[in-house]
Amino acid sequence: MAQQIPLSEDDRADEVDRDDGTRNIAADLAYIRTIMANVVFYGLPDGGDRGWVLIDAGVIGGKASIKKAAAERFGDASRPAAIILTHGHFDHVGALEDLAEEWDVQVYAHELEHPYLNGKASYPDGDPTVGGGLMARLSGLLPTKPVDVSARLRPLPGGGSLPFMDGWHWVHTPGHSPGHVSLWRERDRALIVGDAFVTTRAESAYATAFQTLQLHGPPRYFTIDWVKSKESVEVLADLEPDLVISGHGRAMQGAELAVKLHTLVRDFDRIAVPEQGRYVSHPATVEDGSAYITLS
Repeated sequence: MAQQIPLSEDDRADEVDRDDGTRNIAADLAYIRTIMANVVFYGLPDGGDRGWVLIDAGVIGGKASIKKAAAERFGDASRPAAIILTHGHFDHVGALEDLAEEWDVQVYAHELEHPYLNGKASYPDGDPTVGGGLMARLSGLLPTKPVDVSARLRPLPGGGSLPFMDGWHWVHTPGHSPGHVSLWRERDRALIVGDAFVTTRAESAYATAFQTLQLHGPPRYFTIDWVKSKESVEVLADLEPDLVISGHGRAMQGAELAVKLHTLVRDFDRIAVPEQGRYVSHPATVEDGSAYITLS
């Protein structure tokens, strides 16, 4: 059975729960949880209209909590300068179409994610055979159809720069999805990893609900290429991050973080990769077309 790396309370980031419902972990970084997935806010509080950036857009039904937190953190009626996506799975784009329209804001994502964001292709189906808990067993029923924000969709800039996020760079971290990216700021070694790896056992409904702190590979039921996923975690571990916000679970911080991340890399096949699964021996890749289920 695939294992996890347990974490202690000392590994948790030094969070401040604000009145706006966000968990503040740096002067300009905060996040909220939308049922099962995190949404990140970048920008100083009271930044005003177009003075901040939203990273990912949570699950369906999360729009109200995202808007409430944004208004209370940045000011009434304040809109982001951009929405940046780590990837386009349902739990990261649930409120995207509504928010992009209401805020009249551009959406940035890696070009390999665009088919899932412009209505042209669905993701491969989730894999309930990977085991690990209720979330995994139900994954075949989870949405894979694309959203359509094509009118506002833009590719991430070349060279790794990020719009409206000075000092940050995007890193292509495929495996969980073809165009998955993570966001990195060298100054304070802060890393927003989406689902490249996570800090709770995403396959388990119990761990997801109670945010049990564990360092884990990407959610197994939606990961389509385990070789690329391992390579992506290796790239992120080499950055030696001091602060991590993942798409699922609590933020992590501290000297032990890099050590445990390197442990995840070293034992990735045992810790992260399921013993069985549709994509373990037959990855869904862009190269062979199986990562894109084109819609007629």
